[in-house]
Amino acid sequence: MRIALYPGTFDPITLGHIDIIRRAAVLVDRLVIGVAINRDKGPLFSLEERVAMIEAECAALSAETGTEIVAHPFDNLLIHCAHDVGAQLIVRGLRAVADFEYEFQMVGMNRALDNTVETVFLMADAGHQAIASKLVKEIARLGGDVSKFVTPPVHAALTRKVA
Repeated sequence: MRIALYPGTFDPITLGHIDIIRRAAVLVDRLVIGVAINRDKGPLFSLEERVAMIEAECAALSAETGTEIVAHPFDNLLIHCAHDVGAQLIVRGLRAVADFEYEFQMVGMNRALDNTVETVFLMADAGHQAIASKLVKEIARLGGDVSKFVTPPVHAALTRKVA
């Protein structure tokens, strides 16, 4: 069974994340969405809220692709999380050159910790390259329209949260 781990904070899950999830799901039998607890980032949504949004958004994707997609909170090293869920692959989405430079460092460190877990990069769709959760939250906080960056249920949750 091919198992991949797609980690992130998903605060909130965006159309860019969903694009990567959809494309990664066709490559594996099971896709684990690793929801980082990372308290240092000061997430807007609680862990429970982020997991619930991911589960709701991924239910249709799972049915569409035939791939089991599950959310898995973690607060340990990414490579340890990969071991915990039995993942042979780590999936990372890339938007720009700056993403690649950071991810390149992370791959090197993860390979030093365990060279049996591969990292696969998926380029963000051109229509989603500018989407970043941090920017979506900032736009929403300042009263901007983020409906073209997130699904309607996530938009509603975000609107309630920043109100």
